[in-house]
Amino acid sequence: MRLVKKTIFILILTLGISCSDNGNDDVVEQVIDPTAVTLNFPEDNTECNEGTIISESRSEVVFKWTGAVNNDLYTIYLKNLETNVTKSYITTFEELPISILRGVPYSWWVVSKVTGNPETAESTIWKFYNAGLPKESHPPFPAEVVGPIMGSAIESGTVNLKWNGSDVDNDIASYTVLLGNSEIPTTSIGNATTNSMNVEVESGKIYYWKVISTDANGNSSDSEIFQFKVN
Repeated sequence: MRLVKKTIFILILTLGISCSDNGNDDVVEQVIDPTAVTLNFPEDNTECNEGTIISESRSEVVFKWTGAVNNDLYTIYLKNLETNVTKSYITTFEELPISILRGVPYSWWVVSKVTGNPETAESTIWKFYNAGLPKESHPPFPAEVVGPIMGSAIESGTVNLKWNGSDVDNDIASYTVLLGNSEIPTTSIGNATTNSMNVEVESGKIYYWKVISTDANGNSSDSEIFQFKVN
């Protein structure tokens, strides 16, 4: 009887060791990172004429991009450059029809994700003008800051304000720069035909500035308000 009990005990102990010993057989899942997509349509710095007209004020445009095999979720960001309002749309496909306003400039970009990975990958940002009623001339896109970088701190003295301007018609004639210490600058410090301007700034102050782009036909657009601090 004792021999039987001892044999059963050894058998149970052996099974317990066998079940608990995983050795090096554990498989570690590889976490795949998302990849930034390549934007295809609407093309950058162009007028989009291929939308389906829904009404006098809206058309449906199919946004298209090229992703990667590992991406399985995309968020499209669409910014109205007149109101600076940004909307987002989520899809698992590499194209999405969106109803947008006609005769309005937009910027757009796509953020990619992979299920189970918190990381994201962001595409480049493209701008386009959604065609409205027939026009001979379009307003410029709002200028984008190049430097000083938004929120940066610089030394006092002469600072070179730099920006990028673009226009579907490629006919920007001049830029007007507004600069001041209030959050909404109203004082013009001059006009420029290039994408930069030198100004004198004082230490210990915060400066706010924006650029008004004007084309050869008198159409204009205001940039966002940029800001920097002087040490």
